[in-house]
Amino acid sequence: MSDSAPFLVDDLLTLNETAAALGISPNRVRQLLREHSLAAIRAGTENQPRIPAAFVHDGAIVKGLPGTLMVLADHGFSDSEAVEWLFAADESLPGRPIDALREDRGKEVRRRAQVID
Repeated sequence: MSDSAPFLVDDLLTLNETAAALGISPNRVRQLLREHSLAAIRAGTENQPRIPAAFVHDGAIVKGLPGTLMVLADHGFSDSEAVEWLFAADESLPGRPIDALREDRGKEVRRRAQVID
């Protein structure tokens, strides 16, 4: 996969912005990143980790995202590759996997992630 993830994502949050949106500490956000419950990409002029705003909804991590990220990590995906996969259009869904997760169609998304070669 290419490193086009930053170009596919419309809105990125800093670790502090993500922490505020989730009502947790920045250290807890870092822990969630290590656990593959969240994923970050390097972006911006400072090349700092940024988390897609679409990963957060109503003060919580989007349902099904942590499980999907874990499946992708088990398949050897880096955070950047996982973000790219989640934000790239998938005709079989239809739409993007992140949109399907936000629409509570996580089983469909994980099924597709599990069969990645």
